[in-house]
Amino acid sequence: MRRIYPEFAYSDGPRAGCWWDETCIAPERDALTGDHQCDVAIIGGGFTGISAALHLAEAGVSVSVLESRFVGWGASGRNGGFCCLGGGLLSNAALEKAFGRDGRAEWRAAELASIRLVEELIDRFDLKVDRHSQGETQLAHRPRDYKTMQKELSYYAESYGIEARLTPKAELENEGLRAGFEGAITVPVGFGLNPRKYIIGLAAAAENAGARVFHDTPVTDLSRHADGFRLRTASGTVRAGKVIVATNGYSSDDLPSWFAGRYMPTQSSIIVTRPLSQSELGAQGWTSGQACYDTRHLLHYFRLMPDNRMLFGVRGGLMATPGSEARAIRRARADFDAMFPAWKDVETPHTWSGMVCIARQRMPFVGQVPDVPGLYASLCYHGNGVAMASYCGALLSDILCDAPSARVYPKAVRRPLARFELGRYRRAQMPVAYAGFALADR
Repeated sequence: MRRIYPEFAYSDGPRAGCWWDETCIAPERDALTGDHQCDVAIIGGGFTGISAALHLAEAGVSVSVLESRFVGWGASGRNGGFCCLGGGLLSNAALEKAFGRDGRAEWRAAELASIRLVEELIDRFDLKVDRHSQGETQLAHRPRDYKTMQKELSYYAESYGIEARLTPKAELENEGLRAGFEGAITVPVGFGLNPRKYIIGLAAAAENAGARVFHDTPVTDLSRHADGFRLRTASGTVRAGKVIVATNGYSSDDLPSWFAGRYMPTQSSIIVTRPLSQSELGAQGWTSGQACYDTRHLLHYFRLMPDNRMLFGVRGGLMATPGSEARAIRRARADFDAMFPAWKDVETPHTWSGMVCIARQRMPFVGQVPDVPGLYASLCYHGNGVAMASYCGALLSDILCDAPSARVYPKAVRRPLARFELGRYRRAQMPVAYAGFALADR
């Protein structure tokens, strides 16, 4: 496999301290052995792949999921658990310029639909995912950012038909949001959840519907033949009429070769505290259960979970080595202490990191890989994959079944991914970009 980070990034090392792994037991599954055949083979057992498998199996399609480690091993089982609007980074103006007003409206409708889908799946399968938070709150780290927020009320009304709510600086403490911010805006859609419990529950539902899920089954070769595709693994082969590649930030530039230079994995690191006492919460003045993030380009995202552990995440890791991982965690802890000084002596026993995946054109891709009939992919959710990846997996099921669907398939995600400058050396752009973001955040 040809990947752009050192092997450490794709090992168990970065996720060794993941809190989610302590919250529920993942079922063991066998590796694929021998020769198998199915209608659709799916490479990757995260939100995209498992959602696609569930919806395909429910449509009567024989489907096999080939996961290199275990369900939720990648970003789907180690993210911050924010089920919220997002998935792309284009503004309304940029969306309209590229895809027209209808294209912009399609994308915004898909964002809302993605959250509704996760809600529907949680309810339909009675998934216990520790759901909390009434929407999502963005906090202004500078006075001018709050002034911008005041202008965004009309954006949320026009784009999503929802009424966002402003909280001025003087009222933040009353809402249990005291951390030195200059104001906030709350969007009343979305919620926090335990991503491991969600993906494990979703995989069980997919298997109950008839999908086969294999662990410890990395695909080493993918080739097209007259009757479909052949996928090789360490201990077997799969013949499939169609294939979905759902590996997102853990993709390889040669599986398929079209991926080369078209996606950019970048790191996100998370720390989680021990449970905080009521007196500790009161001392800081942070008692809200809202899922929150700030206005920085290199943003912080954080939420007080139902058991009063504080989750705190940062963007910005670049190297993916043991040393760089340690530095990223130290930076996360330093930022945490600066934001929540009353908790500077509170332990953070759980720390880990994972890959966010971004696209050159700053929008996901969902559809057939160009010039390879029968090969499909979905990737690049820009750090908002809980909802959007779940939705895109269901969307792929609709596409492969060629069946009428009420799901919106936006023009914005049909556009093939563009190559990054520098190709396989594209990571070299990131230090410059991040330095610019850091300056802009001052």
